[in-house]
Order: sequence, then structure tokens, then C-alpha cells
Amino acid sequence: MRIELTVNGERATIDIEPRKTLADALREDLGLTGTHLGCEHGVCGACTVLVDGGPVRACLMFAVQADGSSVTTVEGMAADDGTLHPLQRAFCDRHGLQCGFCTPGMLMSALDLLHREVEPTRERIREEMSGNICRCTGYVGIVDAVEEAAAEINRIGTEPAHECPVHEHQESSTQRTSGTQAEVASGPEPSFPG
Repeated sequence: MRIELTVNGERATIDIEPRKTLADALREDLGLTGTHLGCEHGVCGACTVLVDGGPVRACLMFAVQADGSSVTTVEGMAADDGTLHPLQRAFCDRHGLQCGFCTPGMLMSALDLLHREVEPTRERIREEMSGNICRCTGYVGIVDAVEEAAAEINRIGTEPAHECPVHEHQESSTQRTSGTQAEVASGPEPSFPG
């Protein structure tokens, strides 16, 4: 089956089997390996991407459901010249990553939050990030990084230019496989120290 979608601002047409997940299509057909596969059950959040501006678990969404949609992956966060997005810089500066496996999903979830909320509280950041599991950091650095990135974006007055447009949170005709990150998490939520 042939589908067309916009990925990180660029149109893509791919021929895929209807049963192929969006995560597999991004990784195998488009070479965007930043979308990681962890649990493949929608629990860990490593595969989180934005579809039409909202977070989805790419391991649970069929690629055919994204036909006609706009998809943002972690590869689309940096500017065309390679300048890191404030979230990416903050994750490095505030030690919001260690092994890096969960980082793409964390970044996409945080990006979604910052598109919706200008100055999220630490409690709100923890709530929104609770659908993403990290086995290394203890989460404090992640919360610090999101808080720092929000302050930086507010300081400069806007997000820097990206390869892909910043989307408003909108519903599309595609069936969503996600709600807020807190709604997505099934099973035990990780403990976020304050």
C-alpha cells in the first residue's frame, strides 16, 4: 500500500504493508532510527513521535494511519544548520540522559508539553513525562532540563527555526493511539523525585 506523509517537513511516499507500524516505517523505510523501540506495547514511551502535533506511540500506530499526516521525529528538532533545539541542549546541560535509549521519546514528549504550556510547573512536567520510562537517570535531570528549556524558549520569545513547522495541538482524521502522556502509561508509573 502506498502512503504519503510529511516527516520533519519533507514529503515522503512509501510503499508498505498495511500491518507495518509507524515506528518500523520510520526506521526501516525512511532511515530515521532516532525513534527507538523498547517494549513495543506502548508502555515505555521510547517510540514517541508527534503526529499532526500530538504525541503518539509509533509502535502502536500503523503507518497507514499516518497517511496524509505530518510526523515529527527527534531528527526534526535541530535547526537545518545543526543547531540543537533548546530541549536538546538542556538535556545535555542538565544531565537529562545517560544511555540515551529513552531520550528521543522523552524529547518528543517534552516538546509536545512545551507546545501546549508556556511555563509548566515541575509537578506538571513530572506528570506529563510519567508516560516515558528511563532506567538510568532518576528523572531529576529530565525535569530540570524541561524546566530550563521552557525558560530558554520564553527568554528568546519563540522556538528556534526548525526543519519542520511547530504544530498546534490538533486532532486529525487519523485515529489517535495516544492521549496525554499520563493517559498513555499503562502499568506502574515511574517515581519522579521532586
